[in-house]
Amino acid sequence: MAHSPGFLKLVNEAKARIRETDIEGYKKMLSAGQKLLLIDTREDNEWTSGHAAGAVHLAKGIIERDIETQVPDKSALMVLYCGGGYRSALAADALQNMGYTNVISLDGGWRAWQQAGMPVER
Repeated sequence: MAHSPGFLKLVNEAKARIRETDIEGYKKMLSAGQKLLLIDTREDNEWTSGHAAGAVHLAKGIIERDIETQVPDKSALMVLYCGGGYRSALAADALQNMGYTNVISLDGGWRAWQQAGMPVER
């Protein structure tokens, strides 16, 4: 997908302030037994067509509104993903601004998840 320069600038600025991991890093967190919450930040239609097994759906458009009721512990480890890692970076940045201290964006997002053969629910 071709993204506009303004959007890319916004994403790159957010990525400079947040933590990211790739699929291999995510797998290492799981194998180390880290308790984490996997959050899908994609739109409703993307979620219903398929999502990461065990993920919770909090779309980019509502995550800031709903996160405090869904995840009241601001130190909870959360890994956010979207289609490719752009929207999840923006969401991670927003959550950090809200006081969440352990938020990570999954670089590569849903595409990387599928390419790695990770479990999917429909």
